Amino acid sequence: MSDNRGYPDYRFLRTLEREPGSLPDEERLRAINGPLLTWYSEHARDLPWRKDRQAYHIWISEIMLQQTRVEAVKPYYRRFMEAFPDAAALAAAEDETLLKLWEGLGYYSRARNLKKAAVEICEKYGGELPASWKELLALPGIGSYTAGAIASIAFGIPAPAVDGNVLRVLSRFLGSRRDVSQASTKKYFEEILTKTMDRDEPGLFNQGLFEVGALVCVPKGAPRCADCPLSWLCRARMEGLWEEIPVKASKKPRRVEERTILVITNGSQVAIRKRPDKGLLASLYEFPGVEERLALENEKDWKKAASAVGVAESDVESVKSLGEAKHIFSHVEWHMTGYHISIKCPIPQPYVSADIRELETRYPVPSAFEAYRKAFSEK
Repeated sequence: MSDNRGYPDYRFLRTLEREPGSLPDEERLRAINGPLLTWYSEHARDLPWRKDRQAYHIWISEIMLQQTRVEAVKPYYRRFMEAFPDAAALAAAEDETLLKLWEGLGYYSRARNLKKAAVEICEKYGGELPASWKELLALPGIGSYTAGAIASIAFGIPAPAVDGNVLRVLSRFLGSRRDVSQASTKKYFEEILTKTMDRDEPGLFNQGLFEVGALVCVPKGAPRCADCPLSWLCRARMEGLWEEIPVKASKKPRRVEERTILVITNGSQVAIRKRPDKGLLASLYEFPGVEERLALENEKDWKKAASAVGVAESDVESVKSLGEAKHIFSHVEWHMTGYHISIKCPIPQPYVSADIRELETRYPVPSAFEAYRKAFSEK
């Protein structure tokens, strides 16, 4: 058997371990290069950003995939590429157009950093991402994982790409009890992979680890060890440790904030406002509200509703509950109650008066308000 270069192909060979746990971490990792590449060539998913090895395509997909499921990303990726086919188009994007295309993906700072990086790519590198791990890492919004993914897949640079999935796979494979929430653990795995990963096909090696984490050594439920290309040397499988590994310190409980959301309408016009340029959901649009829980249960509460909206009580036409909703951010939870308040007068200042259709086409409204946008859209 030979590979596509005409050399003998030894990738089917397996390293044997005299005693469980006797192989050092480096030797254990070197042993998986061939089997992992072979497995990936047979099991890789058909994903739109894998059609080629263009650095721009890899970059956009990797940023979108952070904290987001693959199936959810696919339509966003296609729309994004139609609107911004290259770094020059992205650098010239209007902020609201960019954020509208990103609407629903969350973590909007990712989109802003994409544009900042695109501007820098055009100014410093002629519109093409640099073929250097260090220079990639210096771009806004690109960390060691993304830099490693782009460098290895697009440019064949042997740079590791360690994210949460890879941390889980490696922790189980090596039987490591290092805390995966610690930066030192990620650094350890990056250093050891730099020494041991396949030098000829580092991009395929990294993608093989991604795929094992996505399809086999899954984050929830039992790993599918019978399908795993690493199982014959995996310490978690041999020692029955998969439920204990990876080790992760408990997170601090999220802060809970009570909010009341007001969907204020006059016919087809709805009140929205732009959030501050910095902080949570910066520069996006939201329905007005107050940072407390209001109870508007009957017509006697219309005076309270009028005060909250900023109109005269006689201008309030109706008040209807839209129910409760919850949205979870990384460090805070919004516990919301919503009301649809119909008014007879024009939408008051300082709110933006928008046609309901513009919420779909023009103004970026984050998914935190999706329950209330849906409730209003059904009216």
